[in-house]
Amino acid sequence: MQKNLGQETVIAHCGRQPEKHHGTVSTPVYRASTILFSTLAELDAKDSAKLRYGRRGTPTTHSLEDAICALEEADAALIAPSGVMALSVVLMSFADQGAHFLVSDNSYGPTRKFCSQLLTRFGIETTYYDPAIGAGIESLIRPETRLIWMESPGSQTFEIQDVTAITEVARRKGVVTAIDNTWSGGYFCKPITQGVDISLQAGTKYISGHSDIMLGTIACTSAVYEQLRETYLRFGVCISPDDAFLALRGIRTLGVRMRQHEANALEVADWLENHDQVIRIMHPAMASDPYHDLWKRHFTGSSGLFGFVMRETDRTALARMFDGFDLFGMGSSWGGFESLMVPSNPSVYRTATQWAPGGQTVRIHVGLEDPKDLINEIASGFGRLKN
Repeated sequence: MQKNLGQETVIAHCGRQPEKHHGTVSTPVYRASTILFSTLAELDAKDSAKLRYGRRGTPTTHSLEDAICALEEADAALIAPSGVMALSVVLMSFADQGAHFLVSDNSYGPTRKFCSQLLTRFGIETTYYDPAIGAGIESLIRPETRLIWMESPGSQTFEIQDVTAITEVARRKGVVTAIDNTWSGGYFCKPITQGVDISLQAGTKYISGHSDIMLGTIACTSAVYEQLRETYLRFGVCISPDDAFLALRGIRTLGVRMRQHEANALEVADWLENHDQVIRIMHPAMASDPYHDLWKRHFTGSSGLFGFVMRETDRTALARMFDGFDLFGMGSSWGGFESLMVPSNPSVYRTATQWAPGGQTVRIHVGLEDPKDLINEIASGFGRLKN
């Protein structure tokens, strides 16, 4: 592919080689386990072959790897069957005996559980740090620190981290950095270009865009690729070529979807900010957000996911509000075309910092519906809450 192309052009063409697939515009679904070699010489050289066994990838999954590389502006990529599998591969790749990890206190729950429930069994110690620490991360780095884990914006609470300040310290100290980049979809943020070694996503979300596949992506620099790949291969990680095909299809519309999610979410957030039932909005793209200036330094746009805090209310009243929704669904995940809203309690995950917002935290994903219809539904929900 040519260099210096616009992002929209890149996502329309990345991972595509029609000339290698009988002229088909999209890479077909290759289902394969056994790969045959024509000669003994080819068999003897199979370790260097692009195609050697289905678990190690087919043309469909290789196309997705190439597409993720282009999207994230990375040197290499690996594809996993879920976001949790992707983060597990990354964490295990640097889990040397006696190693020390630094993990942001606002990280995704399964990330914390992997560290606290599994890695401790291998003698890996994790220190959770304030996401606002910035260059102060240096004071927490030990000789045995192997990995700094970031999530920006943070899961459920949406703090933005000073990624460039943290990576500058990490590089000077020789510590690998990784970031959960799911919120941006890899479209509004390119962590590799900001000095991060590893950018991973739950491709289940925006890369898929249709709430119908499970997927994890790991984009990285060449310096850490072989270490990641070794762990990936030892665990036997592989994905369905059908899911790879659907992910490639989702990438083609990523730009138009992300821009619409952004516009819709900002319209809903602006309305919520002025409602008397709402104490605060957690959306870094809004000028009123305390992380707005930092967000502008690291992102070119925002997605459909944000949070807000409602005035304190009991579970019975919440049920009146949430049970009556028609357009907003209640369920895990986000990033699809449909809107979701769930009450949450981030305080149960915090150990280095305290989450006490003075009300009920709510996570909302604004989909591709007409935002005016979504606003009307929330207004009706607030009405049921009061009554």
